Amino acid sequence: MEKFVPVQASILLTDVADLFVFLLRTIKETFSRNFEFREFLRQCFQIGYKSLPLVSITGIIEGLVLTIQSRPSLLKFGAVSMLPGMVAVSLIREMGPVITALICAGKIGSGMGAELGSMKVTEQIDAMEVSSTNPIRFLVVTRVLAATLMIPILIIYADALGMLGGWAGANIKGDVTLVLFFTQAFAHVGFDDLLPAVIKSFFFGGVIGLVGCYKGYSAGRGTESVGIAANSAVVLASLLVIIIDVIAVQITDMFT
Repeated sequence: MEKFVPVQASILLTDVADLFVFLLRTIKETFSRNFEFREFLRQCFQIGYKSLPLVSITGIIEGLVLTIQSRPSLLKFGAVSMLPGMVAVSLIREMGPVITALICAGKIGSGMGAELGSMKVTEQIDAMEVSSTNPIRFLVVTRVLAATLMIPILIIYADALGMLGGWAGANIKGDVTLVLFFTQAFAHVGFDDLLPAVIKSFFFGGVIGLVGCYKGYSAGRGTESVGIAANSAVVLASLLVIIIDVIAVQITDMFT
């Protein structure tokens, strides 16, 4: 047991150092001249468009459940009219970005880890290096940038559907028009609510893309390493999303 803890700590530190080196290589190749624009667009399609069904269902359920669960509590205090504003602020500031990012970490992060891991196992990445094709520039940079761009868009899309779900939930035991619901909702939303959520969404996307690519790119040689890479990508990306959210909340609280 005494040897187990130092060994685990050294493995963790080594993994963090390798991830940092991988990040530096990715940043370096991002600003290279030969940017793979077509592959970047293809990854935007894969990450953005292919994730719409799952994100749509998640967004609607977020708003629906939040409204149904909050209405009885507000009803006790006679503050049902505050329900649209509470739903809007909760979705835009916290629930929308975090839950959507965690969903994307499960779908997109695991997909990147499994895809690059299988390429590593079948030696396709080694073949790219031999043929003078930079695998970091072609495989990693395009995926990281696509995730950084598309996940914030998916989060905004999920927030919009969450508002529609909130309106539907408010009409289960009430009667609120769509225009009135949105008017009351956005009356409580300010620029200081939207800006921090959008900024941290870009960090969520970058972390998910980076971790997914790193775990797949550093996978072992056995076939079982593909599953390990996909699983560890989801776990690490989800953990980093939560850590970034905690840091973002503390920074936002300092300026409010």
